[in-house]
Amino acid sequence: MSSSSSSGASRLRVGVDSGGTFTDVCVFDEEKGEVFVWKVSSTPHDPSEGITTGIEQGLKALPEGEADPASLIYFGHGTTVGTNALITGRGADTGLITTEGFRDILEIRRQKRPDLYDLQTVKPPILASRDKRLEVKERILFDGTVETPLDEEDVRRAVRRLKEEGVGAIAICTLFSFIEPKHEARIRAIVEEEYPEAFISVSHEIAPEFREYERLSTTVVNAYLGPIMKAYLDRLSPRLAEIGVHAEPHLTQSNGGVISCETAKTQPVRTVLSGPAAGVMAALAVGRSTGFDNLITFDMGGTSSDVSLIDRGRPQMANDIEVHGYPLKVPMLDIHTVGAGGGSIAHVDNGLLKVGPRSAGAAPGPVCYGRGNDEPTVTDANVVLGILNQTHLLNGRMPIDASASKAAMQRLADKLGISVMDAAQGIIRVVVANMAKAIRVISVERGYDPRDYVMLAFGGAGPIHAARLAAELDIPRIMIPKHPGIMCAMGLLQSDLRTNIALTRMTRLTSDALRLLEDGFAQLEVRAADWFAAEAIAPKARALKRAVDMRYGGQGYELTIDWPEGVGEDAIVSALRRNFEDAHRQLYGYVAAEEPIQITTLRIEAIGHVPKAELKAYPVAEGLAKDAIVGERRVYLPELGDFVAVPLYDRALLGPGHVVTGPAVIEQMDSTTLVLPKQTATVDPYLNLMIEAQA
Repeated sequence: MSSSSSSGASRLRVGVDSGGTFTDVCVFDEEKGEVFVWKVSSTPHDPSEGITTGIEQGLKALPEGEADPASLIYFGHGTTVGTNALITGRGADTGLITTEGFRDILEIRRQKRPDLYDLQTVKPPILASRDKRLEVKERILFDGTVETPLDEEDVRRAVRRLKEEGVGAIAICTLFSFIEPKHEARIRAIVEEEYPEAFISVSHEIAPEFREYERLSTTVVNAYLGPIMKAYLDRLSPRLAEIGVHAEPHLTQSNGGVISCETAKTQPVRTVLSGPAAGVMAALAVGRSTGFDNLITFDMGGTSSDVSLIDRGRPQMANDIEVHGYPLKVPMLDIHTVGAGGGSIAHVDNGLLKVGPRSAGAAPGPVCYGRGNDEPTVTDANVVLGILNQTHLLNGRMPIDASASKAAMQRLADKLGISVMDAAQGIIRVVVANMAKAIRVISVERGYDPRDYVMLAFGGAGPIHAARLAAELDIPRIMIPKHPGIMCAMGLLQSDLRTNIALTRMTRLTSDALRLLEDGFAQLEVRAADWFAAEAIAPKARALKRAVDMRYGGQGYELTIDWPEGVGEDAIVSALRRNFEDAHRQLYGYVAAEEPIQITTLRIEAIGHVPKAELKAYPVAEGLAKDAIVGERRVYLPELGDFVAVPLYDRALLGPGHVVTGPAVIEQMDSTTLVLPKQTATVDPYLNLMIEAQA
């Protein structure tokens, strides 16, 4: 035990991102300003096991010596528990109580195919079957007036029937409850009386906005995930206590902020993009420190690749997003995910090579792990090509079998009738094409030119593929952060407490509407104050940001526009109009100046600022970059048409000012970086690798 930890001087902040393949741990020592990272295999059967193992091992491996778990003052957590339950269909048995005549909205959806010309589209499973979707007599109109009073006996019969069915969760969603929620509130009270064991999800608490189907879908997904998330968090806290960690967990939510454990238990739908959102927050911190505010983030892990765009220092947000086929009406970072990760399985489909979305995960993992999988993955392709270490990963803690990867690749090559190297490089080409398509979705299709951005590549597999992916998109500069494999865990230490609150108020954009808007914002600020109090956020750490959803009259979808700050009341309308037209031109390429503009929804983002792990700048390194060379390996490079002897660099020995000329492989505990021929990688003061074409 180090003297600092035994004296109780250390104040440690820990972020843990539990992914499908690895669990990443980031430890920040507030006293020293130092960051330490650790990585262990995930435990899909119970993620809390991998988390406690990672924390225990990480604290023992600290460079200053073993630290006391009691010195942890903050624990941030990114989790895939909710996402995985949604993907695999392992959520709770869910019932629904809704307005009479509306139970089939969940199945009717929007009456349109996800892909217009696909006659074989398979919709995702319905999370509440029709026999468990029950109607009750009640009706509130669009203006909040009650047309049909709530029939409470109807409600009690519905709840008793769902209790007999043994559902674990009940979703409550009635018509126009976002305008007047009193019927929903009463239904909740009756459910609590009749069936207190059930998890309850109520639409006006989860998504109090217009659009009936999306609001219903969000409420049902929240109910479906509720018991699973609650059971997981109820297991996690005692496990942490067993190893001496008593800091209350804070979970990343999909908007990039963190919420308390208790909030996550009641609103798990907010965590479905938990891990990827944390990675974007870490990217923001890296961008701030290095002065790059236009970034495309590329996070490639073991199961998937997540991409997003940061424009002028601001991540793109979405208020409506579809996750695995389920529309969700909760604010999220605009992250596009594809099933392309290190564990993505390569297979032959009708004579064609396909990669993913099926993944080998953590258990059994890629073929080289030797845990029972015999289908080659992206990781196996990189082993066969010589890019990855041929004997071990994680600095020797995970032995691998390169011969097993080659045997599996040979079987795939035989099916395709090509050579082993062509099969391995074919896997890389396919996965790069899939990821390039994802980046075009969040850039070109949104009106942004990827050539104007720096690609920030992270995740365990991101730095391996970044050079070829950037070339595919003509992105001129790549940044690889100091700890790419644990960026999501680091992002947990860069995230503020955050919640988004909305209120639907439809009105024309005129000066006469300002009083209605201010009244609406006043209601939202009261709710924000309640949230600040519930989260115990000090007054000095509180901040509020206003925004409004706007559209042209008759349009089907809205754009979220920031409320003008520091503008007089007489200039607010013109400022909103100007900002809306700028955003509309950016996305659609035109404005319709003659069309009336409508405001549909008011939004407030409530932020509780927390201390963050600041990135540290280092002085120019002594010595030469060649001093970091620890060996060489034969790597297959299609750019050169054959295997080439490539120098291996130990990234821990590279410092600011060092320049690595490609081709080269740079290894570190949590990732491997490939520098292609005719590229250079320069180490900046924050120990990021900046990869560019040679001048």
